[in-house]
Amino acid sequence: MIAENTQTQMRKGILEYCVLLIISRGEIYASDIIAELKRAKLLVVEGTLYPLLTRLKNNGLLSYNWVESTSGPPRKYYVLTPEGRQILTQLDTTWHELVYAITTSQQGANPTTEQ
Repeated sequence: MIAENTQTQMRKGILEYCVLLIISRGEIYASDIIAELKRAKLLVVEGTLYPLLTRLKNNGLLSYNWVESTSGPPRKYYVLTPEGRQILTQLDTTWHELVYAITTSQQGANPTTEQ
């Protein structure tokens, strides 16, 4: 139970970063974002994604374009704003620092450099 809770919190913690990464590749529809997150085993439902997209848009990190659809109503396609790209760069740095910290912690002290 403790591990499951921690795993859930870890996934929630990186969800915003992952969404920004996906959108950074180009204009994308929300259901395509969900599909990519599911493929990455970050299971997300619309009830989780849409409030996140709204918050990112309200914070100036995303904008969207309405695109007519041949099979229904117009679709909202999301893109990063310049501020969103700047925040993503900062998050990339943080992510690499965390990966380094985790890798270093797993390896322990390096006996060849200790005196």
